[in-house]
Amino acid sequence: MAVRVGFIGVGGMAEHHMKTLQKVEHVQITSVYDINQARAAEVAKQFGAVSYAGAEELLQSGQVDALFVCTPPFARTGIEAEAARLGIHVLSEKPVGLDMEQVRETERALADSGVIHSSGYCLRYMDIVAKAKAYLADKDIAMVMAYRFGGMPAPRWWRMLEQSGGQLVEQSTHQLDLIRYLAGEFQEVQAIHAQRHVLEIDPEATAYDVGTVSFVLKSGAVGNITSTSLAKYVGRGAVEFYGHNFFLSIEGTTLRIKDDHQDTTEKSATEYYLEQDKAFIEAIRTGRRELVLGDYSEAAATLEVTLAANESAAAGTRVQI
Repeated sequence: MAVRVGFIGVGGMAEHHMKTLQKVEHVQITSVYDINQARAAEVAKQFGAVSYAGAEELLQSGQVDALFVCTPPFARTGIEAEAARLGIHVLSEKPVGLDMEQVRETERALADSGVIHSSGYCLRYMDIVAKAKAYLADKDIAMVMAYRFGGMPAPRWWRMLEQSGGQLVEQSTHQLDLIRYLAGEFQEVQAIHAQRHVLEIDPEATAYDVGTVSFVLKSGAVGNITSTSLAKYVGRGAVEFYGHNFFLSIEGTTLRIKDDHQDTTEKSATEYYLEQDKAFIEAIRTGRRELVLGDYSEAAATLEVTLAANESAAAGTRVQI
């Protein structure tokens, strides 16, 4: 029997999921809602779904087994919790919000409901990430270095810190999430954010366009993650792990491991968005929660670190997680 899927938010990320779900067995896209009703109607027609006038109407339609929430972070209104109370499974795109108190409330609602829940941390589903996790499992990681460089997304809300959270919350969160997934939890952060060019693009912008965060993990490892959205000629992202007897990096979709016995480089063969969406649907069909590698609680934990970095940058002090 097909899992009936609805979408809240039908922007580019949602459309990518919809196209990906067309490659997954046992799925039917039935329902969409977006504040932009014209866009919602267009997408509904494209994918053979019904466009609803409101999110509540969609949830109450009886036509949705699983919900993809693909709205910007400032537009999260607790819809995941409402879906969960109705027994609807949820995949919430990252970041899952900007208010940790509300996010924790949603996390509790999802846990109490018993529904399957997932998040948008798609990089966890790469085959090379599984290999990296296995390799690092018994390693003493001393230092972690990470970065994400690229241009600035077009939507104006992205340039507003209070609406996007900034690049670490909205983009480099993928690299930070890999650090958590592969090296363990964060203990403290200290961040520096600056506006070097963004005000020339938008004099009212409140988001930074260069930023760096030093951190300590609970394991004692130290590290740094650096981001910029003004590098329009370069698009790069990587996470590097250093120990006294090994080096491991994931740069884009390439894994490198070097130690006394090997110096190997491997390109991922995984279509990771497909694997992510397949895992969510299969978990719903079979009840196998372990197929979901990054549930809502994992997304909340990653968000907490990135928001703590914002707090640190604003206050000019270290922040404990």
